[in-house]
Amino acid sequence: MKVAQDRNWLAPPSASPGQGSAGIASSWGPGIHSLALGPRSPFLLGISIPPPELQASSTISCCCLRSLIPLSGGVLAERGAGCCRVVSMEKSTMAQSKGTVVLAYSGGLDTSCILVWLKEQGYDVIAYLANIGQKEDFEAARKKALALGAKKVYIEDISREFVEEFIWPAVQANALYEDRYLLGTALARPCIARRQVEIAQREGAQHVAHGATGKGNDQVRFELTCYALCPKIKVVAPWRLPEFYQRFPGRRELMDYAKKHGIPVPVTPQTPWSMDENLMHISYEAGILENPKNQAPPGLYTKTRDPATSPDNPDVLEIKFERGVPVKVTNIGDGATRSSALELFVYLNDIAGKHGVGRIDIVENRFVGMKSRGIYETPAGTILYHAHLDIEAFTMDREVRKIKQGLALKFSELVYNGFWHSPECEFLRHCIRRSQEPVVGTVRLSVFKGQVYILGRESPRSLYNEELVSMNVQGDYEPADATGFININSLRLKEYHRLQSKVTVKQDE
Repeated sequence: MKVAQDRNWLAPPSASPGQGSAGIASSWGPGIHSLALGPRSPFLLGISIPPPELQASSTISCCCLRSLIPLSGGVLAERGAGCCRVVSMEKSTMAQSKGTVVLAYSGGLDTSCILVWLKEQGYDVIAYLANIGQKEDFEAARKKALALGAKKVYIEDISREFVEEFIWPAVQANALYEDRYLLGTALARPCIARRQVEIAQREGAQHVAHGATGKGNDQVRFELTCYALCPKIKVVAPWRLPEFYQRFPGRRELMDYAKKHGIPVPVTPQTPWSMDENLMHISYEAGILENPKNQAPPGLYTKTRDPATSPDNPDVLEIKFERGVPVKVTNIGDGATRSSALELFVYLNDIAGKHGVGRIDIVENRFVGMKSRGIYETPAGTILYHAHLDIEAFTMDREVRKIKQGLALKFSELVYNGFWHSPECEFLRHCIRRSQEPVVGTVRLSVFKGQVYILGRESPRSLYNEELVSMNVQGDYEPADATGFININSLRLKEYHRLQSKVTVKQDE
């Protein structure tokens, strides 16, 4: 039986109340429509083109409703057990569901407002918070997300895989963007987004969302990872949607929205800059830092001490490498050792932070085309960069290292721009990993007053021949052979300057 499509929802003329399964009576009131059905008989009620009051969004209730069956063409069907007398439809204040979205959630003001806004738009929201080594009250964030309406919350500890699968390849590469930036944020984004996609696939979610701004690199890094790993995924980026960023042009509007919707707002004073932290580093930008001549205030740094007030005695460490990966650190002073990837990295963060190692203040070129000022603290990463650079030079063939340096330059650019999962970046990681086979050995270094000082190194794969290089021992090297070597190499220079001399003479004439 199909209910008539007029406003009174009349049953067919032949039907009358109380006549078994064919019997139906209707009544219409403000916001509610009731249908009385025949006694104790199965029914199938189809609703096609509901009245305007019920279009777009409605809730359906029934005393013993077994199932709600979606039909094509905007039709809903309900199947009951036969004892139902009344089915009611009430207009809902929520938008019609647009599907499920997995939101990369931090627990802060922005993503909390985004969570509520996504629900307003009709999404079922799953909040995903990645534990990637930042200082965070994860349980408080879980409770907050649930209170704001998230139907589920994932808190995923991905710090170990961040170290082993993302930081270690960067250490092997000596990755450095524009000669100074150790890529702490850029390495974290594909790690975070990869797990976000996994959750979306596990939950059958059609969308993922993030709170990255429309001017930065992170939007690119997140989304390129998502599209690479799940080409059919749809990304919701509120800060690129006019209906969102025009509604919230500043922090004040976000705060007003939060108060209106019961979103807890920070009770501590807001720092006049933005921060982003993970196990590898912490970054500071925006606010008062946008003026590049403004010096960073002393209270800005959180991972490292001021070198001027750091300890007056250095920490001397030995770091052991296998295939370019650090596998053990030993503190010569107190004998402390760490060998698991995560523990080793955390320990180096503590030592370097204590001595003020790893601070930089730079202006960099964003992938989207603008220059930006960033201040970074990368304590453990700075120690490992210097240590690996030293052991690599000690063990790697000169010409191989030249090629590898070129690969590392391109690798750093690709990582910064968000192309971790591109075929070219996978190729570079493979090549760099192959180059690291001889990079085995131990580096001794001192960490002191903001600096890393290399003290010595040793390796069973060293290409350094002490006897060959000695000024006191001839070894297998014949000094007279250098004459021919120099003559051959000077030939090119002689020819170049001979031509230059002719050009100069002609110009003088």
